[in-house]
Amino acid sequence: MLAVLSPTRKLMRKAIAVAAFIGLAACDPVMMTTAGGGGPRVDTASPVPVALLVPRSDSSAGAVASSMENAARLALASLDGVQIDLRVYDTAGNAQQAATQAERAVAEGAKIILGPLYGEASNAAGVAVADNGVNVMSFSNNPSIAGGNVFILGPTFRNTANRLLGYAARQGKNSVVIVHPQNLEGEFGKAAIQAAAAQNGVRVAAVESFAFSQESVNAAVPRIRDSVQSNGADSVFLTSTAAGALPMFLQLLPEAGLSPATTQYMGLARWDVPTQILSMPGAQGGYFTLSDPGATTAFESRYRAQYGAAPHPLAGLAFDGIAAVGALVQQGRSDALGTRALTQNSGFQGANGVFRLRPDGTNERGLAVATVRNNQVTILDPAPSGFGGAGF
Repeated sequence: MLAVLSPTRKLMRKAIAVAAFIGLAACDPVMMTTAGGGGPRVDTASPVPVALLVPRSDSSAGAVASSMENAARLALASLDGVQIDLRVYDTAGNAQQAATQAERAVAEGAKIILGPLYGEASNAAGVAVADNGVNVMSFSNNPSIAGGNVFILGPTFRNTANRLLGYAARQGKNSVVIVHPQNLEGEFGKAAIQAAAAQNGVRVAAVESFAFSQESVNAAVPRIRDSVQSNGADSVFLTSTAAGALPMFLQLLPEAGLSPATTQYMGLARWDVPTQILSMPGAQGGYFTLSDPGATTAFESRYRAQYGAAPHPLAGLAFDGIAAVGALVQQGRSDALGTRALTQNSGFQGANGVFRLRPDGTNERGLAVATVRNNQVTILDPAPSGFGGAGF
């Protein structure tokens, strides 16, 4: 046991840095002043100006910005006969500068904005250009900034929770205990699971929270076990990441008597990175999601061939933004970048599979349901290749 807990505790200590990088801070979205959310008219016969807002000079995110810019240019090279004039602006990871750069981009002719990376900066950019009728496709995953002229491209907890609980319900699982840390990210995760449970007819038997510390995780384990058993739940849904409390729960809950043979484990985060997660007892038979493996592999291979290195995990979001804009401009309509076009039900083909933007500013992505068998990842239900299938 001690040999396992040592690395899991190290992973736990990394969580604060990871949570800070995700940047979930946000303000209220501002509604567009143009009818229906609008969008500027575009001349699809000429190069369409598109602004990419990334934190180039942010010392903590410069590498992400570079990888995103590379991915955007890779997507440009994939467009068939579509002309896009990509213009890159530096936000420095700062909300005020993001707003200033968004205004500058629109003044210089940008018809749509891709980025920024962080939620607060994206909200500021959206507010700054709302009166101009320009839409913002943010790289954030924070649903609280979505709406009006701001659309988020980052994978959402609601999308993941809905995919997992929809699949679990079809396997006969109908009651769940939610386990989340007492922080902003944990609250977002809990709310997403509760909403997905209601949508899929799954009963939330109980909600168990814990303070963001190793001691609190240890103390929460017997309480979670007793809650699952006393409330007659058949599943436990963990919101924590591999860099947070997830490894400890996957080790300690089975040791405390919550067997994966009788209780379905599932989680909002990926369980295949780092690989040591795959050997933990609670991971065996558990449910988690992955993006479309085939699409992801193809994107990563193309990126390596072009740039000689692997893309940052978030780089695909910039590729997706260009792919969506390119697909819409190719239709040749003057309202190609308006709200109605952006939210077309058929969606788009992206770096990691199909995705679509919703009228509320959030998104849906085609996800595969995966599990762990014999310490190896196994796909239980493939990612859908289009909308309308079992995964949606």
